[in-house]
Formats: sequence, structure tokens, C-alpha cells
Amino acid sequence: MIEQQFINTAPLTLASGNTIERFQLTYHTAGKLNDEKNNVVWIFHALTANSNAADWWSGLVGAGKLFNPEQYFIICVNMPNSCYGSFSPFNTNPTTNESYYHDFPFFTIKDMVHAYQQLKTTLGISNISIGIGGSMGGQQLLEWAITEPQLFKHIIPIATNAVHSPWGKAFNASQRMAITADNTWQQKNAQAGLKGLAVARSVAIISYRHYDSYHATQQDTNATQLENYRSESYQQYQGGKLANRFNAFSYYFLTKAMDAHHVGRNRNSIEKALQTITAKTLVIGINSDFLFPITEQRFLATHIKKARLACIDSIYGHDGFLLEFETIEKIITQFLKN
Repeated sequence: MIEQQFINTAPLTLASGNTIERFQLTYHTAGKLNDEKNNVVWIFHALTANSNAADWWSGLVGAGKLFNPEQYFIICVNMPNSCYGSFSPFNTNPTTNESYYHDFPFFTIKDMVHAYQQLKTTLGISNISIGIGGSMGGQQLLEWAITEPQLFKHIIPIATNAVHSPWGKAFNASQRMAITADNTWQQKNAQAGLKGLAVARSVAIISYRHYDSYHATQQDTNATQLENYRSESYQQYQGGKLANRFNAFSYYFLTKAMDAHHVGRNRNSIEKALQTITAKTLVIGINSDFLFPITEQRFLATHIKKARLACIDSIYGHDGFLLEFETIEKIITQFLKN
């Protein structure tokens, strides 16, 4: 996929009331827009991923894969708030001429969609054949499919929801507490809060996986062992891994955006908002996902008019949407044939 950048100089008013005079979006594309301009696949990434979908979803995106650039024009945009090239807390605040850091304007899921709409117009895209995203990516997809019902022909929200649950918000709140408890958090530099971020990621990993996946991969075989367990080192590894590639500011604001996700806001109700979606819809859930449980996907399929629900049997919990790509490919292939 080819990395590109979109610079927008038209004002963007956010849900908070703040107005951004200028922002950038980093995005990746693969393939070409055909003459009919009807071969667009728009992929929405999750919390800490980037816009190179062929990297983190290599089982589904690339030559010879389900989303083949020889057939589709594939686009994935890095979310605002993120640290992979789009508008973020490291951008310059025009009021202070310094990086925003803690003063970064609150970007909601709906604000992200409004930013994407401007990129879509610039690229000359008037319809999207397939919109697909898991977790926070699915939240963006649902918001956009409600905002512009005629834009999408097919949508495939995976392991996601219409409104972020109290359970999900509690996990995110605990993660932000870990970040703010780091005594470096108040510093204005890219290294601030990284120890707290490592703890936050350790908390998150527990919510992403399942009892069975830990049982299958993190078992200790030495019955005399009294400390330094495999699962403990796994948590430390996962926390440090994210702290080495991400930053606490982006993580803090991205989780707040996820918490604010609510498709029914200013639309009478969640149910009525979902009923405005006109795209043919495949909702995919994972039976072991306890962060975005299958009841949330069943709710989506019940209230979106042209929707069907597919449930994946997996030991990997929420992370199954990234790992069970062979099963996901089979389900989507069948869906697109009908």
C-alpha cells in the first residue's frame, strides 16, 4: 500500500464546539479507482493500528487476498488522535505555537467521519462498494453509514457496537488512570506517561483475549514454580511492546473518543439511527469476545434493515477479528456472492 497525506485547510467544527482551521490525514491506498468509480473498499483500523491495512490485516488485504488491489481501490485512513501521521496531540497548537499535548481538542468518532468526508470528496469518491472495520474501526463505519446512508453498498462491522458499553468504558477509564498515575504524565514531551501506557496496555490485553486463549498459550508446566509465570511475562511484554511504538497522549484521547461513541446521539434513539442504514450489512461477532460481546452485534443485526449476523467460534476473544482471517474471508466471500 502507498502512504499519502491529505492536508485540509477548510475549518472543521468538532462536537466539542472547537474549530480546527487545518488538519492532516495520513492514509494508504492500493489499487486504482476504476472508470465507474464503484470499486472502493474503505477499511477502518482499530485503536492502535495504522493506515497500512496490508500490514496488520495481511490475511485479508493484498495480492491474491480477499481485498485484492487488482480488483479494488483500497483505502485506509489513520484516525485523528493517532500517532501514525494524522492530526494528533503532537501537532502545533496555533494559539501557543507549541505542540498540543494535554490540550489536544477532543475528536469524537463523528468528528473523524467528518474529516474523512472531506478526503473522500477530494479523491472523487461518490460511493463505497465495501466498508469494513473491527472494534473502534467498526464504530467509525457505523457512524459514517448513518451519516451518509447512500454512500455504502455493503458494510461489514466486526466485533463492534452502536454505543460503547459501561463495561468498555470502565476498561478504558482504568487504562487512562494508569497513564495519569505515571509521574511523568504532566511533562510536555513524547516520552511522557510511557510507563503508565505499558500498564494500560496490560489491562487492555486482558479484555482483548479470553480465558481459553491464555490457557492454551500461557500455561506453566513446572509445578514447583512459585513466581515469574508465563502469563506475567506476557503482560509485561505486551505493555512494553506498545510503549515502544505508540504514545500515551494518543492512547489517552483515542480511548476517550471510543467512550463517546453513541450513534443515537441527537438522532432520537440508537434503534432509529441504525434503521437509517441502507447498505447491505454483514455483522460479524466472536463468541468468546467479552469486551464487545455477541449481544452487541446481535443488536446491530436486529435493527439494521438489510443485515445478517455471522458468529465466529474462536478462543481468541476480541482479538479474533485480527486473527481469524481465514474464517472471516469465507464468511465475507459468501456474503458478497448473495
